[in-house]
Amino acid sequence: MTPHEVRTREFAARRRGFDPDEVREFQARVADELAALNEAVRLLSQENDRIKRALRDWQTMHARECRPPQEYHHNSGHW
Repeated sequence: MTPHEVRTREFAARRRGFDPDEVREFQARVADELAALNEAVRLLSQENDRIKRALRDWQTMHARECRPPQEYHHNSGHW
């Protein structure tokens, strides 16, 4: 559901229903909160992607640095 859908949602009129102004005010607050949450999720997703890339880069760099010297590589079972 998008903030726009919340803001523009219409409800059928009923006898003894809710105050339309209060409903619209509530919809506006919910839509604003939904928009803020969507933005937070977007930013966190970007940060998550950045951290994953940094971790992959670090792992690649670390793996290169930790390779065993050639003379120990022959089936000794050690690095």
